[in-house]
Amino acid sequence: MRIKKTLKKLPFPIKQSAKYLYGLIPIRLRYGKVFWDTYNFLQESQWWSKEKLEEYQMQQLSKLLHHAYENVPYYRRVFDERDLKPKDIQEFDDLKKLPYLTKEIIKENLHDLIAKNYSKARLQHTSTSGTTGGPLKFYLDKKVSMAREWAFMLIQWKRVGFQLGDKRVILRGDIVHTVNKGKFWEYNSLNRTLILSSYHMTNEVLPKYIKKIREFRPSFIHAYPSAIAILSKWMKENNIQPFQDIKALLCGSENIYSWQRKLLENIFKCRVYSWYGHAEQAVLAGECENSSHYHIFPEYGITELMGKDEKPITKDDELGEIVATGFNNYVMPFIRYKTRDIGTYCKQKCSCGRNYPLLKRIKGRFQEYFVSKSGNLVPFPGYGISLKVSNYIETFQYYQAKNGYVILRIVKKNGYSINDSKKILKELTSRYGNDFDFKIEFFDNISRTKSGKYKYLIQKLPIEFGNS
Repeated sequence: MRIKKTLKKLPFPIKQSAKYLYGLIPIRLRYGKVFWDTYNFLQESQWWSKEKLEEYQMQQLSKLLHHAYENVPYYRRVFDERDLKPKDIQEFDDLKKLPYLTKEIIKENLHDLIAKNYSKARLQHTSTSGTTGGPLKFYLDKKVSMAREWAFMLIQWKRVGFQLGDKRVILRGDIVHTVNKGKFWEYNSLNRTLILSSYHMTNEVLPKYIKKIREFRPSFIHAYPSAIAILSKWMKENNIQPFQDIKALLCGSENIYSWQRKLLENIFKCRVYSWYGHAEQAVLAGECENSSHYHIFPEYGITELMGKDEKPITKDDELGEIVATGFNNYVMPFIRYKTRDIGTYCKQKCSCGRNYPLLKRIKGRFQEYFVSKSGNLVPFPGYGISLKVSNYIETFQYYQAKNGYVILRIVKKNGYSINDSKKILKELTSRYGNDFDFKIEFFDNISRTKSGKYKYLIQKLPIEFGNS
């Protein structure tokens, strides 16, 4: 960890040379004990019985709650106010004795949520990207959290053939240090990756990206769905042949919409693999070899799916808010954390053989819903209606700041006409009905978020799924 921290502070040219030397260290030594212990454990535990997984979860929950009660001032107060002790939580249903942890509570009690038995040197300050109501600042454990996270991620990717050392293209908001010289990519020999800037995906730069990918010959592309969709759309419009060696597209950190998945599979001719997680590291779920359902890691934490009535979801295809208790961060525990994410319950067991709970779909962040004139939430599918009726649109984005009133922002291409606008508005009205009014506005450019994500909906309304 100290070596990596030192590397980050070096000037870019020296950093590249240092990375090369660091890359000569054998992988088993480079990744460290925490990573390998977690990775090897997961290779075995993913095939455990349901009963054994639940027994493991309760052991980890008891350990976490005792730590939180003894060392985290906020949780000591929560337990004492309810006349509870950690031993009173004996089964999963007992968790409801504890209140939810919300983003607002975290912001108001940040310092009281930090475990007092950890030194400041162990604290890694981080934050969310701020796409749902402003960035949330919190802390992770420098020595443990990221090593365990990487082990979980690699176990997921292994389901579609990924192995340590495989060549990978990255297109997901990374800063490329040579853009001021007109070079929008860089190689990382340490991790055998080609990093492409997702901030500079113009008609002038995209042909260079195609050339670099072909030269690099990666086995996987690791991307934001919004970014790889832009590349795919350009490949389709310019009749670009797919890359030969791509085994799968690794798509995460954003919802992947059905039209995006269809486009990617059609252009790249390979599996599109998606997973769900977040910076807070309280829940992690991903697809498997056989299914596009999201398999929730029980080794990562305890996940509840709660309805508007605050009762657990038990019916197939029913929507609920994801509430998570994470096992991997003792510096700042997240216990019954309301993620503000919506999932669809699945009662089935997957044919892959893992006894993991399933979500059929992640239906979206709260900010990925339209609000009708009558105040109802309408799921926003990221639907590219404009792309279905016109070839003269560069990109688009929906914006809502008032119930029932939605603006569709469009960056036009040459040849766009007023008839295209009429077709789009007609199709939107047909799809969403009279409970919405749509208006089209034209922009020269639609910017990405600070983390490089492309947002198909900017939702400014305060949306609540249930009671906090």
